[in-house]
Amino acid sequence: MSNTMRLTIIALIATAAAAAPPHIVVYLADDLGGLDTTVYGSKDVRTPNLERLASSGMTFENAFIASPACAPSRAALLTGLMPARNGAEANHTYPKSGTQFLTATLKKQGYEIASFGKVAHGADKPEYGFDYYSQPRVDLAKHVADYFGKRDSDAPLLLMVGDRRPHVPWTTDNIYDPAKITLPPYFIDTPETREHRGRYYSDITGLDAEMGRIFEIAKKELGDDVVYLFTSDHGGQWPYGKWNLYEAGIHVPLIMAWQAKVASNKRTEAMVSWIDVFPTLIELAGGDVPSGIDGRSFAGVLSGKNEEHRSEIFTTHSGDGVYNAYPIRSIRTKRYKYILNLLPGHLHTNHSDILRKDGAGAFWDSWDEAAKKDPQAEQIIQSYFERPEEEFYDLKADSLEQNNLAGAPAQRKRLGELKGRLEAWMAEQRDQETVFNTPYPADGPRPTAETVRRN
Repeated sequence: MSNTMRLTIIALIATAAAAAPPHIVVYLADDLGGLDTTVYGSKDVRTPNLERLASSGMTFENAFIASPACAPSRAALLTGLMPARNGAEANHTYPKSGTQFLTATLKKQGYEIASFGKVAHGADKPEYGFDYYSQPRVDLAKHVADYFGKRDSDAPLLLMVGDRRPHVPWTTDNIYDPAKITLPPYFIDTPETREHRGRYYSDITGLDAEMGRIFEIAKKELGDDVVYLFTSDHGGQWPYGKWNLYEAGIHVPLIMAWQAKVASNKRTEAMVSWIDVFPTLIELAGGDVPSGIDGRSFAGVLSGKNEEHRSEIFTTHSGDGVYNAYPIRSIRTKRYKYILNLLPGHLHTNHSDILRKDGAGAFWDSWDEAAKKDPQAEQIIQSYFERPEEEFYDLKADSLEQNNLAGAPAQRKRLGELKGRLEAWMAEQRDQETVFNTPYPADGPRPTAETVRRN
């Protein structure tokens, strides 16, 4: 063989190797609020593995989900479509027949897809496109290690791992001192609240450790050419979190790393949505993003080419069974948020305040007791259950959304503009504003576990 031919073959091999798509590892938390990790400023919880991931990649300051309930959020991730378009609007619903899952696009690119834990919502379905599917609730790292021990494929791998934490019920093994925990101002400070908050944080630290173990396994088995992604499906099951369109419900962590391709220890303020995740992964894998979806790739942000991605974020919530029949829509820009409550004459309720289970909403009993003596506590509860039709917040001045400016004359024009953009988007989405189940009138009794069961 001549030197020229040898060099040509070497060049071809090098080109093929350079074009080989990366492996992808996606780790999904369940009910983790965007600010509840050290990477996003929490002083109360320990998440050392997330810190290491952030130091080796890019942290998104403004990542948001499509809907703050498990099923519609994960359906939006897997389809790149908002809930009204994919059909999974209320919780525990599934995309309508014929909806394309973006996993199919990666399969066409030659990817093997393995899923562990809670990635999609509900039982395994062929539409998900998973080549390997397992739903362990504990010891995720062991199951992933066992999978690699039996895997004999050399195809590029998409490994998706869904940790059930910090979904309720929270662990009874509380590793945090309740007295040292900082509570949001819209919580009622009781010993029961602090105890439950510590248990929530303990689950976050537990998932952080599990993620670290799985990422180490992936590095050992897959090498260095791996895209790592960590995020959460929506905020925690706390008042004003899950099932709400406030920041505590829709703002989620998003950290991505890819050695030699994504700059380390970077933070971006580009606004991205969960519907953008899969189009981004498809582009990073060298594929063509399907047309007709709502999601858009933010690969340009990861490469440093772009500093911005979206100018506005739309989010919807349509309900969760008999516990939460309170549809909401919102639009958020970098600075402002407009919320439209579709049933303002009814009560906002959910599993937490109705069921009041240990490791979930049991602290609500202490809130009711506090409200009997403390007018401020009574006001917090009143604001939780009853909301006006419109809410408008200046997030720069009021990041915790405590001052509703919907009635402020100075904000009338800006509110009208955002409302118009939201209504136009809803029309484009063919949002029918469907009310799932029977809502609870504001002038009626607050539902309890007993009354819900009787009905």
